[in-house]
Amino acid sequence: MKKKLNKEQQNELLHILEERFEKYGSRHADLTWDEVERRLLSQVDKLWALEAMEATGGEPDVIAKDPVTGEYIFYDCAIESPKGRRSICYDRQALEARKANKPENSAVNMAEEMGIQILTEEEYRRLQQLGEFDLKTSSWVATPAGIRKRGGAIFCDRRYDQVFTYHNGADSYYAARGFRGLLRI
Repeated sequence: MKKKLNKEQQNELLHILEERFEKYGSRHADLTWDEVERRLLSQVDKLWALEAMEATGGEPDVIAKDPVTGEYIFYDCAIESPKGRRSICYDRQALEARKANKPENSAVNMAEEMGIQILTEEEYRRLQQLGEFDLKTSSWVATPAGIRKRGGAIFCDRRYDQVFTYHNGADSYYAARGFRGLLRI
């Protein structure tokens, strides 16, 4: 089954994205809304993923245009880790390994269901150059295979005006930890 928005939902989402684009112009100073909107309307199948980002509190905003592919890159730009994506462990393997007090979902699974990618540590640090994010929360980031193979996962936050990367068991979850994603259109 294809995930699609109806025309009214598309228009509502485009309005929200345009307002955010105008409000946070410093995130994308070299882009115009007209060109971004044209791309969005040429790939309406991806609007569903942006709506999923919005519905879970991610406040997606375009942060760049890939100079090689021409794709526009949207990041979750909510000040804190998206509220609708917290209290989750890292991935399905970690979720299935928990014997008791399982969270409802995992970051990797949710990202796949939403049609987005979890930010890497490098992408998370790029986000932090656009503002101050995760001052009270933290966000899982894509974890290298070597760390994951040993049962761990990594997450980031911003404290004391610095971006930190930490580790935790992949099966851990906290009310203040979610994940941030990106979508290329």
